Amino acid sequence: MKRKFLAISIALFLAIAVSPKFSVAQDAPQLGKDPIEKVIGAMTIEEKAHFLIGTGMAGMSGNDAVVGETQSLVPGAAGTTYPISRLGIPAVVLADGPAGLRISPTREGDENTYYCTGFPVGTVMACTWNTELVEQVGKAMGNEVLEYGADVLLAPALNIQRNPLNGRNFEYYSEDPVVSGKIAAAMVRGVQSNGVGTSVKHFVANNQETNRTGNDSRVSPRAMRELYLKSFEIAVKESEPWTVMSSYNYVNGIYTSERKDLLTDILRDEWGFEGLVMTDWFGGTDAVAQIEAGNDLLEPGRPQQYDALVAGMKSGQLAMEDVDLSVKRIMELVLRSPRFKGYEYSNKPDLKAHAEITRQSAAEGMILLENKNNTLPLESSIKKVAAFGITSYDMIAGGTGSGDVHKAYTVSLIEGLTEAGYKLSKSITKEYESYLAEEAKKQAEDQSQLSAFMPKVRPDEFVPSEDMLAKAVKANDVAIITIGRISGEFLDRKLDRDFNLSANEVSLIAAVSKAFQDAGKKAVVILNIGGVIETASWKDLPDAVLLAGQAGQEGGNTIADALTGKVNPSGKLTATYPVKFEDHWSSETSLQLRKSKNWIWLVL
Repeated sequence: MKRKFLAISIALFLAIAVSPKFSVAQDAPQLGKDPIEKVIGAMTIEEKAHFLIGTGMAGMSGNDAVVGETQSLVPGAAGTTYPISRLGIPAVVLADGPAGLRISPTREGDENTYYCTGFPVGTVMACTWNTELVEQVGKAMGNEVLEYGADVLLAPALNIQRNPLNGRNFEYYSEDPVVSGKIAAAMVRGVQSNGVGTSVKHFVANNQETNRTGNDSRVSPRAMRELYLKSFEIAVKESEPWTVMSSYNYVNGIYTSERKDLLTDILRDEWGFEGLVMTDWFGGTDAVAQIEAGNDLLEPGRPQQYDALVAGMKSGQLAMEDVDLSVKRIMELVLRSPRFKGYEYSNKPDLKAHAEITRQSAAEGMILLENKNNTLPLESSIKKVAAFGITSYDMIAGGTGSGDVHKAYTVSLIEGLTEAGYKLSKSITKEYESYLAEEAKKQAEDQSQLSAFMPKVRPDEFVPSEDMLAKAVKANDVAIITIGRISGEFLDRKLDRDFNLSANEVSLIAAVSKAFQDAGKKAVVILNIGGVIETASWKDLPDAVLLAGQAGQEGGNTIADALTGKVNPSGKLTATYPVKFEDHWSSETSLQLRKSKNWIWLVL
């Protein structure tokens, strides 16, 4: 009788086990409920391979560097991690960028908008020299990350501004590693105070955009330690970022994402970093070597990487110990994420309050480079303003590419001055608006301008006629001339008509300054730029020069606040402005000169 009962019990147990209502998946360990080691132990080789790479990027081969873009979970975010539902593992969202959250502002079939705040760029933030202020900005930025449903902000960027022509210098903080590290650490602390993560980037020696996936940074051990690694060391030790992003470039012949000495020996063993390392989008070529080096997550993921990882695990070429360690780090990231914790994001951050933070913080990063006879702040008797320069009417909030932000608006200088109570010359405004409309029409017809992520070519300045100047001087109290520069990913800046002013720009400054000064009136130059330009040849022409930088979406208002004396443009430079480009330490001419004198060249 006992044997019969036992046989029936076993049969019943087996029937229950294979029943659709009691699937094996329900008995699988669940992330967050079971130990991570148990969850890893339940994963198949194929699941591990998927988990080590992202969810892919439609329409991209993976052969070139790209700006990340996904429609999954949070449209317009850079990418996601791989979900495994049977183990209770959701995807988490990774989103750009250093000057604010970059996601799509609108969504198909949705009447709501998802604009984000365009904060001041990295160069402006660094020039404040105020870590408490930077932390406050980071806190506001991180709040938007949280409320819009992202989990990790792919920022801050803290590469050294090695050369003035680097297209992404606007994202970075300084040519000085200590300044860069301290400002980055403050930004990380601010963002992560919201319970979301950051990814300090681009690790390491990633200092140019031209040929960035093929560039080999040849760096001596001393220069690497004292210059290029130091800023990351400070940020890692003082702020504990959730993740670090490896860079596109080679370092001394090996891709950074494949260098164990950088990603494991130094970053983890020496500095004590306990977070996750991810690649830049489509960075590196050897998936097996990347995991072996300690690069845990390969973004955004491509089929060739999956195949290589599966083959490596099955053949024994890729040690399961290395795989499981990277899988564990990704799981630890997922466990920390708001999405895993079930945070009910609102999609309604306080954009108005964040705009006010932007306006206030940018002022501390603005710098008064020249101020003859106390030209600034403007005297209270000044009411009428003649605004020259196309950038007075088309202000640049920040750079392009992954560092751009889809913001609801950008305040131009004329809008800021009008809001401050000044009267702008209607005739001059009409001239510039007409000129810009014509130039925009030309660019729309130019097929080379189709890429949404490339810096668009800005029209050259036009020099006002003598008659236009004479009327402007007679009708206005002061002249303001705005010079602008735009840059971004994929391309470095140029020497002519970028680092150096164009002939028309110099003529504009000279003609306007002289016309107003001859009448006993003042001329002020505003620099709406993200990186270093040449100033020595023309800086004595105007009465004042204000380095406003790229101040974010409230730029026009902040500049107006500085011009009126409402705020103090109290910033200090964090980068060298050479008299001419050839004087810069990293220029080819300077390098050749040092070689001819048998100088020891330590940093390339």
